[in-house]
Order: sequence, then C-alpha cells, then structure tokens
Amino acid sequence: MELLRLSKAAKRLGVHPVTLRLWADSGKIPVTWVGRERRFSSTDVEAMKVSTGGERVRLEGLYVRVSGSSGQESSLEAQEGELRATSAGQIVKVFRDRASGLREDRPGLNRLLRAVADGSVTVVRVTHEDRLARFGVGWLKHLLGVHGATLDVLHPKKLGGRDELLEDFVSLVTTLAGRLYGMRSAENRRRLLAESGQCKAGDSQ
Repeated sequence: MELLRLSKAAKRLGVHPVTLRLWADSGKIPVTWVGRERRFSSTDVEAMKVSTGGERVRLEGLYVRVSGSSGQESSLEAQEGELRATSAGQIVKVFRDRASGLREDRPGLNRLLRAVADGSVTVVRVTHEDRLARFGVGWLKHLLGVHGATLDVLHPKKLGGRDELLEDFVSLVTTLAGRLYGMRSAENRRRLLAESGQCKAGDSQ
C-alpha cells in the first residue's frame, strides 16, 4: 500500500484536487494526515475509482447578486436558498456581489471566473440569467465552455424586478454621462493648452 499526496491521488482518480478534498471532508474517502498534509491510501483510491465509475463530479459555484450597495439581504439569502435546495452536485462556494448587472468589474464574478479557470468549479448556477449579467451572457457562456464549465439557470427567461431594472438604467445613464463629461474635459484641456501656446507665441513677438 502506498500513501499518495492529494495531487497524485486526484490525478489517479481523474478528478480535480478540490473534488478529492471535498470527498475527504465529507468522509467519502478515508484520509491519513502526515503532519499538515493529507495522504490517501492507494487501496482506497482504487476502490473509489471503481465506485465512481469514472463519472465527472459536478462542482457547483453558486452566484447571487443584488444591485444595491446595502440592504437586500433577504434577496441574497433567497437566491442562495433556492440554489442550495436544488443542487445536484457538490457546492464548492457561494459567490456574492452587490453591484449592477451592467458592471463588468464585479469582485464576486471575478472570483467565480478564476475558480472556473482553475477547474475548481465546473457548473455555474444562478436563479435567473440576469443575475449573472444584463448583457453579454452569451460571451460568458462561451468563456465558461472554454474551461469545460457550464451555466445552469434555475428559472430561465425571467427578468429581475422593476426596481432593479430602473437602478441599472440609472447606472447606465450615469456611466455614459461620466464618460461624456470626461471627453469634454479632455477637449477643453487641449483647447486651453492650444490657446495658451498661441498666447505665448503672440507675447514673444
């Protein structure tokens, strides 16, 4: 019998190390601690290999989002509760955001995409498609597919509430207004610099 490190045992089983760690934590496979490292008996690994039949484990990343920066705790909890109740695999982590679905730089979404990229999440689950994004969901699905992951929408083709749509609209208008103001400011600076240069040239004559 050989005691295998986590990465080596996971490779033999054909699963991600996160999957094997979850199995060990749930008691699905025995683990031996050597210092602070997990080790797995080669005998147990082979037995697990037979019992799983080579099936790919469903590693779920649950994504919940509200648009407001404060409050709406009940909405986040309700989304998470629905997703947990209908889980068909192993829930790796819940990723949360308090931001408009129009924003691309959401911390929770970024962490979720990193988890998909490293293989620790194979299924992204949301209650509604617009929880993930208001626009560009097709691109996100393509990105997930590149890493071998899929998107699971609990309630297809149902938009969020009117209040959140209104907040997203205000966010969009604010963003566009800010960019227009920035463009005008840049143009004004260039004009002032140009005028300043002309004045200096005229003073020197």
